[in-house]
Amino acid sequence: MTTLTRQDLNFGQVVADVLSEFLEVAVHLILYVREVYPIGIFQKRKKYNVPVQMSCHPELNQYIQDTLHCVKPLLEKNDVEKVVVVILDKEHHPVERFVFEITQPPLLSISSESLLSHVEQLLRAFILKISVCDAVLDNNPPGCTFTVLVHTREAATRNMEKIQVIKVSDILGHLTVCEKLQSKDWAVQRFGISKDFPWILADEQDVHMHDPRLIPLKTMTSDILKMQLYVEERAHKGT
Repeated sequence: MTTLTRQDLNFGQVVADVLSEFLEVAVHLILYVREVYPIGIFQKRKKYNVPVQMSCHPELNQYIQDTLHCVKPLLEKNDVEKVVVVILDKEHHPVERFVFEITQPPLLSISSESLLSHVEQLLRAFILKISVCDAVLDNNPPGCTFTVLVHTREAATRNMEKIQVIKVSDILGHLTVCEKLQSKDWAVQRFGISKDFPWILADEQDVHMHDPRLIPLKTMTSDILKMQLYVEERAHKGT
């Protein structure tokens, strides 16, 4: 067993690659399982050796990819605290929040031959849990959209002017990437070719839900990553 720092062998990039791929699959699957979009835009694929449903709508797929592409540098620097998929009703009030809490240890005790295969097995368990989470959640009202929030550790805010993230919204969905700053949540947005859009305060209603029901789904611990997934569900959804 070898102990390495995060700088050795560029493990920050390895973890970011693993997490980005997993989060892309997880977002697609959440949108399918929670029926945010018609099932006809999803196709069955195989990820982590299990069948999953992935969107085949080019614009929706591009939005998800663009968002995670901008989150990836934060993951690589171990700046991400939470990634949250928020499902919103027609009035843009959250009905569910899928919260992925992420921790990466500063020291990595690894065995190279088993590292990624072990993590893949753990992530497979998350995917299977998401696939059946509708059994423990109430139905959502029709016409829902979604947003993706990324809470970062306070140290990341020192470089936030250098970070470009995306906020995209249209009839397909509503994606927001936000950054945590001194107990407040901030978002930066970039539309089209604009590169210098100022940081803005994220909507309070997207970040916090009043007295939600908490449903733990899955926890994993590995040498390179610790992650917990739980759902915050609004008590009265008005379905």
